[in-house]
Amino acid sequence: MSPPPARIARRTELTVMALCFAVIVFDGYDLIVYGATLPGLLEYEDWGLTKTEAGAIGSYALIGMLAGALVAGAVTDLIGRRRVLMIGVTWFSIAMIGCALAPSPTWFGACRLLAGLGLGGVMPTAVALTAEYSRADRRSLNNAIMFSGYSVGGVLAAVLTMNLMPDHGFRVMYWTGAFPLLLVPVLWRLLPESASFLAARGRHAAEARAAARPAASGPSRGHLAELFERRHLLPALLFALTSFLGLLLVYGLNTWLPQIMKSAGYPLSGSLLFLVVMNAGAVFGTILVAPLGDRLGMKPVTGAAFLTAAVSITLLSQTTAEPVMYALVAVAGFGTVGTQIMVNAYVAMHFPAQVRATALGWTLGIGRLGAILGPTFGGYLLAAEVDVSWNFYAFAIPAAAGAALVLFLPAKEKAAIPAEAGVTMPA
Repeated sequence: MSPPPARIARRTELTVMALCFAVIVFDGYDLIVYGATLPGLLEYEDWGLTKTEAGAIGSYALIGMLAGALVAGAVTDLIGRRRVLMIGVTWFSIAMIGCALAPSPTWFGACRLLAGLGLGGVMPTAVALTAEYSRADRRSLNNAIMFSGYSVGGVLAAVLTMNLMPDHGFRVMYWTGAFPLLLVPVLWRLLPESASFLAARGRHAAEARAAARPAASGPSRGHLAELFERRHLLPALLFALTSFLGLLLVYGLNTWLPQIMKSAGYPLSGSLLFLVVMNAGAVFGTILVAPLGDRLGMKPVTGAAFLTAAVSITLLSQTTAEPVMYALVAVAGFGTVGTQIMVNAYVAMHFPAQVRATALGWTLGIGRLGAILGPTFGGYLLAAEVDVSWNFYAFAIPAAAGAALVLFLPAKEKAAIPAEAGVTMPA
């Protein structure tokens, strides 16, 4: 006797979420490992990296992510989300091998750029698959759990760096980044294809029945011109600026926090532990707070999260007891990564169906410019050798500006997130 369709659907939902979570863990590892290894890279005499050059290299992967997301969006309709995900994982894993073998900073930076192409295609694809295979009343929670893999990857990168880099150098951390290649056969065997892609190819009926999924329509194709009509123009601009500030914080701090703490007098192991704590705070804080957005509305929750980041980062500028510092860093982790997750959900809930996909693309596109700027901004800041407290103020100010911008965002969401718009990723 075959199991009931509801049980099959639930099993498929959990399988997709678990596999996408695993992919995002490695995605987060590959992005955050650069910040974890940065103190070692700066001390590597054969390369003689300056802080300004290191900041620029930190932005290369994010430039690649911007291009990768565009490429993935263009080819998804041709080959499907499942294949895009597997190609992206293979691509960034091979690029990490290139980073491990790089003979010079130029080659290393080029490989980071190439890794970004794969990483950029993986993120939106994993989120879209998770949303599509999640039941409506669990969609936001499933995406929050799935994308917490990004911060789990950050924790993994910092912990492994603490234990491996002192004895084996920074290259071993990039060799470790090739392990996702072992995940590709598992994805091939267990990950189902997007129901909307199968429908477009005329294969939906048989294969969707196997997954016990209802037919899913593709995202609505709004137009940029319609988004910029008078009624949508101001919210579109405000959401884009908010995302810009949010991603500047996420990628700026994940790149430079260990080096900032090292400059503040902490040893390498202690400075890396702060990176562990920040990403752990992002995991637990986001999962705990995400349901409040549905109950209280996205505006107060998003504004409070930005404000939390601003206050906690400002307080980090004051030397205090070490346990308090770790607590503040954990809160800052939620206030950065968690805030951006809520910004994206807020966009999807505000705009009507005909422009929702365009609004998300516009918001994340402008936001990725902040992601690119974050590492470079941190590099110039540290190269200027300003007072240590300004290393924190410089990130607290964008967080405070984000909280101020949220005050001007629409107070009420115009529509609930449908199946195709359950996007809650940082970008």
